[in-house]
Parts: sequence; structure tokens; C-alpha cells
Amino acid sequence: MKLGNRIREAVDSVRTGLLGGSRLKGHLLRGGTWLGIGGVSEQLFRFARNIVLTRLLAPEAFGIMAIVYSTSYVVDSFAQIGMKEAIIQNPKGHEPSYVNSAWWLGFVRGVGIYALMFTIAPWVGSFYGHPELTPLMRTALLGIVFTGAQSPKAFVALKEMKFKKWTIIQSASGLLGSMIVVLLAFAVRSVWALAIGYAAENLIRCVVSYALCPFRPRVELDKDAVRGLLAFSRGVFGLSFLNLIFSRADIFVLGKMYPASDLGVYTMAVYLVQVPTSFVIGVLSQTLLPSFAQMQDDKSRMNGIVNRVTAILVILGLPALIFIVLSSSSILSVVYGPRYLAAASILTIAALVALVDIINNVITVIFYAIGRPQFHRRCVLVMAVVMLVLIYPAVKQFGLLGGQIAALVAIIAGFASQLLRLGRLTGLDLSQYGRTFPFTLAVSLGVLLVTLVMRHFWSVSNPMASLVSGLLACALTLVVFSKQLIRQVASKPSLNP
Repeated sequence: MKLGNRIREAVDSVRTGLLGGSRLKGHLLRGGTWLGIGGVSEQLFRFARNIVLTRLLAPEAFGIMAIVYSTSYVVDSFAQIGMKEAIIQNPKGHEPSYVNSAWWLGFVRGVGIYALMFTIAPWVGSFYGHPELTPLMRTALLGIVFTGAQSPKAFVALKEMKFKKWTIIQSASGLLGSMIVVLLAFAVRSVWALAIGYAAENLIRCVVSYALCPFRPRVELDKDAVRGLLAFSRGVFGLSFLNLIFSRADIFVLGKMYPASDLGVYTMAVYLVQVPTSFVIGVLSQTLLPSFAQMQDDKSRMNGIVNRVTAILVILGLPALIFIVLSSSSILSVVYGPRYLAAASILTIAALVALVDIINNVITVIFYAIGRPQFHRRCVLVMAVVMLVLIYPAVKQFGLLGGQIAALVAIIAGFASQLLRLGRLTGLDLSQYGRTFPFTLAVSLGVLLVTLVMRHFWSVSNPMASLVSGLLACALTLVVFSKQLIRQVASKPSLNP
């Protein structure tokens, strides 16, 4: 009973103390609820989809599609204009002339990228020794055109914190796209299920965006709107390409050095972590970006929210990381099957990379909200350089695991540079920012200790039993530390820098 009362008090404190300002707070909480419900349902469905697909398709199929996706990101990154972020950040982003100009820029960009990918597809297939990459790329990457044609009014809805529409657009396309992939996998049992499903999901997202956020493009461009979009685009120019180097260099190197089957095992292990990571980052970005955009000049308030959100992420993330470290083999066995057990160490390092990435994203949102995406670009430049320097020697030394070791070093370097930049920009007190970490580390060590003790006295004979013991250890540890945890979560954020 006492624990239940403390939890209710913590929830009430979160509602009253997170952002301050009843209107903004209400928008954020309602929006976060919608994004949470939609995102959780979508990711659960994707998770179930992957369980089915790894039993229907060979690992080689996932390796080949990883090359397709990564190659498309190369070209896509050069033409990135940041349309969604530009509409949300700009005070005039909701005006018809601005929205119309954004649509034309995005659509022309999508068509141009697809035309280029269509042309270079045979070369990519020849380079990797997989001729089937040519038709696969030309089919799957139709999704780029559909993405470019998406209704920009959907981004306006996000700017105005109408999260219900955005959630339906994203979740409906994800759910229906996943269903199509699974049905195709049952029918054709080949990589074509993944290629067609990727294009179909983006087509569905485009259609649903117009159904919920109607828009009719006009054959005219507003010069001031175009200048505003291009000005923002200059701030993000090169950002996507640098981010590509960080996030995809491992795929390019491993795809050349290892068989597609090994690349598929590696890719699916990393993807197992990236699915929940993408969900958390998506919710954070879509709720915090419009919120921070409304308080651009209130640095102390932004600092308070950064400390608050980071504390919650660390408190939830570190114990989860310990659980993955102890149960990686069991997780892969239950989710994907025994063919993927070799990727247990890869999953462990990928989980740590994901945790740092999520925490770093809170700072990234601030840079976008105040119209300074170039600050984040410097962070990604650091990550890209570190990745380029380390990826080949790391893979030569540690094999497949080297891909994630290089990524870990790179994300830590980028996070450190971005945190220091935020300190200079807003006056963030770094000692206050980091005070949650020691306490949460103690909780995480408690999870580790309880798990080891339980497994010493309780013989774990199968992967499912191992997962259950790990989850029970997490639950027991959280109960022991419940009072301290609630105090950490429920405390109001400081409004002082």
C-alpha cells in the first residue's frame, strides 16, 4: 500500500513539475500518451514480425537488405533538407506558402534520389558480388519517392502538437507494412518480401498522411519560404552524410569482408536494440522539439528539463542494460532462434551504444529547437571521424564485434563534445547533470548482484527460464530501491542553470 501511494505521488509530481506551464504541460502529456500508445503497439508488432521473419528467411536475406538500405542512405544523405524540422522550428512553418514550398522541395528531392539509385544499382550489385541487388534496390527504394511525396501538413500537425494524427500516420503504416512483409514471406520465402514490404510501408504512410492531413500542392513557389527552407537546410547540410558514416560504416565494411549470412546475423542483433531505441528517440524528439521551440529564450527552463529527462532515462536505462548483458544469449535464442546465438556479445555492446545515443538525443533536440542544427553536425562529425578511423582495424581485430566496438567509442566521443557545447550555450551545470549516474549505477549493480545470486541457487536450464530470472532480479532490485527511485523521479527539476 505504501509503495502504491509513493508511486501515485511520483506520478502527480511528474505531472506538476516536469515542464511548468499548464498549457504546454498538458499538450506534452497528452501528446506523449498518444505517441507512447502508438509507438509501443507499432514496435511490438515489428518485434513479432521479426520473430516470424527470422524463422522464414535465411540470415543472408537480412544481410542483403542491409546493403540495400545502407546504399540508399548514402545518396539520401547528400540531399537532406530537414523538411520536418524546418516546418516545426520556423514560426511561419504553418503558413500555406511555406508548406507548399516544402512539399515541392521534398518531392523533387525524392524523385531525384530514386533516379540516381536506379542508375547506380548495377554497380552496387557488382561491387558486393550480388547481382540480385540491382532489381531489389530498384523495387525497395521506390519508398524514397513516396516519402518525398508525403503530405507536409502532417509535419504542421506535429508542430501544433496534434500528436494523435501523427501517431496514426506512423503507426498505421508500420502495422500494415509489417503485415504485408509477413504475408509475402510466407508466400515467396525470399528477400523479395523485405524489398516489396519496405516500398509498400512508405506508400501506405504517404496515402494515410493525405487522408488525415489533406494537402493539394500548388504549382508555385514562395521565394521567401524557399530561402527560409534552404537557410535551415544549410545548417543540416552534410549532417545526414556524417550520421550515415557513423551508423552505416560497419555495414559497408562487414558487407565486403564477411558473407551476407554473417552480416545478416550481425544486422538483426543490432536491429533488436535499435527497434526500442528508435521508439524512445522518436517519442522524445516529437514531444520535446515543439516544446523546446516554444521556450527558446528560457535557457534555465531548458536546462531543468534536460536534467529531468536525462535522470529518468538513466534510471530506466542502466538496469535494462545490465539485464541485456546477463541475458543476451537467452534473448537471441528466444527471439530469433539458435542461428543467432553467435551475436550475443554484439547485442550487449549495441545496447550500450543505444543507451548513450538516447541520452545524447535530448541535447540534439535542443539544438534543432533553437535553430542551430549545425551544433549537432559538429557532434556527428566527431562520431564520423572516430568511426572511419576505428572501423577497419576494429573489425580486423575483433571480427563482427568490432563494428559495435567502433560505434561505442564514436558515440561516447560525440556525446562528450555535444554535452560540452550545451554547457557553453545554455550554462548547463555539468555536475548537476551527472549527479544521477552514481545512484543509478548502484541500482544497476544491485540488479547484477541479485541476478547472480538467484542463478546460483536456481538452476537455469533453458533460455526462457534465464530471461525470467533476469526480469525477477530487476523487479526485486527496483522494489528494494523503490523509495530512493521515486524520490529521484518525482523531484522537481531545478530552474537554475
